[in-house]
Amino acid sequence: MRGVRLVSVGAADPPLIEYIALILGETLRCDVRAETRRLASDPFYDAMRRQYYSTRIVETLALDFGEPGEKILGVAEVDLFIPILTFVFGEAQLDGRAAVLSIARLRQTFYGLPEDPQRLYHRAEKEALHEVGHTLGMIHCPDYGCVMHFSNSVEEVDIKGDRFCPRCAEKVRRWRAS
Repeated sequence: MRGVRLVSVGAADPPLIEYIALILGETLRCDVRAETRRLASDPFYDAMRRQYYSTRIVETLALDFGEPGEKILGVAEVDLFIPILTFVFGEAQLDGRAAVLSIARLRQTFYGLPEDPQRLYHRAEKEALHEVGHTLGMIHCPDYGCVMHFSNSVEEVDIKGDRFCPRCAEKVRRWRAS
């Protein structure tokens, strides 16, 4: 079955998960389901960094959730890291099964600014598409308008586009057809 399964990692906001499901379904033109079970975030906490290890989350999502052929996207409220970087907005298995995104650094309040739900939802949309794109085998795209363009800061998330460029969209079409 071609589709995407969304999993709350910790206590992710249900309306945001519903919005991400809608966007993924419309953009990828596939079935998107929200998992009823949650993945607890506590086992992935690193006390030294005060962050959560995204690679372990992705591995657990791939092993414990979804049906064969489904892509799994975890949505977390917690701040994520990998050892070689200060933080990550998300992480995915390239051409694999699972990915995770964090909305922690997508929130305006993380930077001491008033909450802006519209901006948060738009950023989450971009990062969800980006991480699922990696599971479809896409690497970072040089096109600034493409959602697969690399973002190293929240400002770069805001600048990049919210859709796949024609080259990346072709990879989505091939995935749906396979």
